[in-house]
Amino acid sequence: MHDLSHLRIAVLVPCHNEALTIATVVSDFHDCLPMAQVYVFDNNSTDATVAIAQASGAIVRTVSSQGKGSVVRRMFADIDADAYIMVDGDATYDAGVAPQLVRKLMAEGLDMVVGCRVSDEQAAYRFGHRFGNGMLSNFVSLIFGRTFTDILSGYRVFSRRYVKSFAAHSVGFEIETELTVHALELRLPVAEVATRYISRPEGSLSKLNTYRDGVRIFMTIMKLFKSERPLAFFSIGFAVCALSSVLLAIPLITTFLQTGLVPRFPTAVLCASMMILSIILFVCGITLDAITKGRIEQKRYAYLAVPAPGLHKAQAAAMRAEKAAGAPAIMSVVG
Repeated sequence: MHDLSHLRIAVLVPCHNEALTIATVVSDFHDCLPMAQVYVFDNNSTDATVAIAQASGAIVRTVSSQGKGSVVRRMFADIDADAYIMVDGDATYDAGVAPQLVRKLMAEGLDMVVGCRVSDEQAAYRFGHRFGNGMLSNFVSLIFGRTFTDILSGYRVFSRRYVKSFAAHSVGFEIETELTVHALELRLPVAEVATRYISRPEGSLSKLNTYRDGVRIFMTIMKLFKSERPLAFFSIGFAVCALSSVLLAIPLITTFLQTGLVPRFPTAVLCASMMILSIILFVCGITLDAITKGRIEQKRYAYLAVPAPGLHKAQAAAMRAEKAAGAPAIMSVVG
């Protein structure tokens, strides 16, 4: 079994108005991972969340920009660790499985392990959320290939490589979708582990809105589709415009061949305009595809610039020296 005592483990808890549950979350993770440091990132709470978190032994930091995506961006930028556990502050996730998730991450050299939610409680995981999660997961799979069964889980473990190469753009709850796409885009080694998911305690209110957040997540997927798969995205527009132009032009061409006349001149102009638009869309797709590939390469370089999990400190230092000097670093490793 992989020893966790030598690891710097950070438990990152983004929260807003979680006074009823934050003490439970902090104490549970302290019990399961006594070597870990628990950080609570408060997002403009108006209740006693901050005071309770501090009294429970967590390091509390505040993020003024509203939204979970803004909090995640700040957490990843500020905290330095070997393994990062991100979990919601609503006490719905099982802290007891955290050591298993971290061991799997380190033993298998993974960059992200997702806690796939499993629950028999209808109140914990409502049908609307299950259906929306499944639909979005299938949509992401259609666009990006292999994916997860629970892309919206708020319980994840990350490697340092992942955290320091992730440039968060999302503001709200669509951040989970962006976390998933980042891993798929760079083809990072990832895994899912089934975790127990329970309902919130009585009096604790969810910040999620099924329809509003569902629409925001869907729009995020479409934006990511456009930015990460531009050739496929613009090719759809190219095909629609080109096909429409051809279908509208068939009667005009037939009439012209029979009579030598073009009786519906506005339709002819529309056909020509749509064909020109289709060509423009296709050229945009080709151009942006080349730009996207260059951007993905830069992300990959940022990812590779961080030492792999478990890499010996001497090796990491040698790699940095090699990069700075521009020459191969020769060293000996014993053991």
